[in-house]
Formats: sequence, C-alpha cells, structure tokens
Amino acid sequence: MIVCSCNVLSEAQVRDSIAADTGPRKTIEVYRCLGCSPQCGRCARTIRAIMDDALGRACESCPAACPAISE
Repeated sequence: MIVCSCNVLSEAQVRDSIAADTGPRKTIEVYRCLGCSPQCGRCARTIRAIMDDALGRACESCPAACPAISE
C-alpha cells in the first residue's frame, strides 16, 4: 500500500527502514533513510502509526526487563 503519494513510499518500504535496531526513530528520519523529504505532510501520521505499530510488536516479544519499557 502506498502511504506517501508525493514520494511514492509504500508501507513495506517504511517498515523495512525501521526494522533495523539502528533504524529511524522519528518520522523525518524515515524520509531521510528512504532518500526523500516530506512534501505535503499528509503521510506523516500514517508513517508514525506504522512506526508505533512496529515498536509495539517488537515490545510484545521483549522480555519483561526490556529497557524500552523504562523509557
């Protein structure tokens, strides 16, 4: 699914960019990682939601003593 029409970014591209442990943690970093910049900004909320979803899934599989929980 295309999440950014201006830059033609797909949900899969966004998920791939944030999959690495050292991947982007801010929306603007996702754009940079994918070699573009925000244009109209309509996709920023969707990208943030994808990031939150990916982080939530990662935390579900984390042990109880996960350092991300204490942040």
